[in-house]
Amino acid sequence: MTAHTAAPADNPLLDFSALPAFDRVSPNHVQPAVEYLVARCRDTVAQLAQSPEAPTWDNFVTPLDDATEQLARAWSVVGHLNAVVNSPALREAYNGALPLVTQFWTELSQDERLFARYKALRTSSQFDVLSDAEKQSIENKLRDFRLGGAELPDDRKARYAEVQEELSTLMSSFNDNLLDATNGYADFIENPDELAGLPEDTISAAREAARKDGREGWKLTLHAPCYLPVMQYAAYRPLRERMYRAYATRASDLGANSKWDNSSNIRRILELRAETAALLGFGNYAEVSLATKMASSPSEVIGFLQDLGERSKPFAQRDWQELIEYARSALNMADVEAWDVAYVSERLRQQRYAFSDNEVKQYFPEPQVLAGLFRVIETLYGLKVQRAQAPIWHADASFYDLRNESGALVGQFYLDLYARDGKRGGAWMDDAINRRRKNGAVQHPVAFLTCNFAAPVDTGGKKRPALFTHDDVITLFHEFGHGLHQLLTEVDTLGVSGINGVEWDAVELPSQFMENFCWEWEVLKHMTRHVDTGATLSRELFDKMIAAKNFQAGMGFVRQLEFGLIDMRLHAEFDPAADVQQLINQVREAVAVVRYPPFTRMAHSFGHIFGGGYAAGYYSYKWAEVLSADAYAAFEESGVLNPETGKRFRREVLGRGGSRPAMDSFTAFRGRKPDMEPLLRHNGMKLEGGATMPAEVVADKYQRSQPCVCSR
Repeated sequence: MTAHTAAPADNPLLDFSALPAFDRVSPNHVQPAVEYLVARCRDTVAQLAQSPEAPTWDNFVTPLDDATEQLARAWSVVGHLNAVVNSPALREAYNGALPLVTQFWTELSQDERLFARYKALRTSSQFDVLSDAEKQSIENKLRDFRLGGAELPDDRKARYAEVQEELSTLMSSFNDNLLDATNGYADFIENPDELAGLPEDTISAAREAARKDGREGWKLTLHAPCYLPVMQYAAYRPLRERMYRAYATRASDLGANSKWDNSSNIRRILELRAETAALLGFGNYAEVSLATKMASSPSEVIGFLQDLGERSKPFAQRDWQELIEYARSALNMADVEAWDVAYVSERLRQQRYAFSDNEVKQYFPEPQVLAGLFRVIETLYGLKVQRAQAPIWHADASFYDLRNESGALVGQFYLDLYARDGKRGGAWMDDAINRRRKNGAVQHPVAFLTCNFAAPVDTGGKKRPALFTHDDVITLFHEFGHGLHQLLTEVDTLGVSGINGVEWDAVELPSQFMENFCWEWEVLKHMTRHVDTGATLSRELFDKMIAAKNFQAGMGFVRQLEFGLIDMRLHAEFDPAADVQQLINQVREAVAVVRYPPFTRMAHSFGHIFGGGYAAGYYSYKWAEVLSADAYAAFEESGVLNPETGKRFRREVLGRGGSRPAMDSFTAFRGRKPDMEPLLRHNGMKLEGGATMPAEVVADKYQRSQPCVCSR
């Protein structure tokens, strides 16, 4: 080990002997840790590249994994903290170290010496004795070297590295602007009449937020636990319009502060992605993205989405017409604007089904919801979820062990459920530690599970538990599905363990699969308890929820198709001279039924594709929904909490990770290729006369059983 890689003293980011020391990590630890780990990785790469020994798994792959895993684990901690407890000092440290990390991963992906050794291992007799998981990992590495520019000439390789570094900086800037724009807005209300219709817990939280700011009245924000109830329940239309305008223009040229405008970030990100594609010899960035996915081409994805659009838009138009007619007849509204949709929908739902989301919310206090979720997991997979102790980053966070029937540790996870300032919006799962066999023992996986629900509030001096809407419960189950994919892996090879190596358009299968349990009486009757009376959810109210399950499902369906088409077309058809908003408007004209005002700037807050990993991949939500609905149909056939079916799903899907193509895992579980019928049925989409829509559309869209290995 060279002198410049001496480990900094007492840096918690460099302790890999246990769980992350969140109670000791500070911003000043970031740069020294990253510099040390990057230098150490480079030393390892140099030693392996110069080794005279023929490459084997043990003398080449394992030591490279050992070094790079430590960098990945440390950076995962830094990235997680930047997302959940963002501060000026931490942001500066993160953005300062980001170019170092990006540069190293780009160097690694382009190292011709390592690429040559992987190719030598692939063609050697050693390859034949490797496990299937190890073979798949090597195949993935070869593909990724090609996609990383390893075969480019030196000048283009250098330019590729510059592009990737700039892209990582721009994506971080996009997220920072969105977070700042969300945190930077407040609507202080002094007249209580403007709050008419809002749930009491939303009003209490707004009063408490104003008091923390030293203000009288109520403080409304753009964080989801405040914004969504305002749009859904506020009777005062000017308030809904103000909040909608602020939300729809976040981080844009029409936003409250020009320094948070993401316009230039969007343009430059698209330009650099197009340049990435050109450097690698692809026609557009969508082709680059699909090289690691199940779908084979942008045209296939666009055709898939358009086909679903043709089938679902008539149902969306029916939903929209019902909304307009109800608004006119019952609410005396001549027009329904975008800021009215959630409000009118909730009023129509209450009129039609005689219940409100807020009524249901009272039955979902956090402790009961978690107990119900854990019961599903324990019943299906023979596991036990136990609260445990570990260093955490915020008092809201908690930590759990996942153990098997004999008490042996399977995995662990962190849970951080509440929205707060300094925390990125949305919900997500991320890996903290991946399963692998190391030094003869299994390293257990650890996951981060993060949501942004309303926190507990004081009401009259009494602190009530956090109450979750049914949509919140669905979100929690969704993220836990991702978590189980990470935690229940039985693969010991790092590159394909857990969610590693899983095709992106299949990674939503386990998460969307879990959502289905939120609609089962056998599940809900055990996970509900009224926050005031202690009564469980009545069968009568549950039946109303089921009757309303597909209320406006058509509108929701085309909304997801709209996002997927915008994403795919932006990356497949990018033209530097084109107007991004114009393309968005074209897609909406073809797919959407809601009339969006011209000031909306959805791209400026589309963090999935401009600040995350879903670029030219947002379609995967619908693609994977076909798989997840059909997988869940097996449980409907056998009994929704059938342990035998659960054991099979765990073994064939959750346990296999990326060690084989996702289609192989699906067919091993289901015994056949996917069928679209369950997806359409779950969304209540039937033709006149009761016939289910044709199901053959997907049959030929899932034939590719191997991920594309780019040879360009």
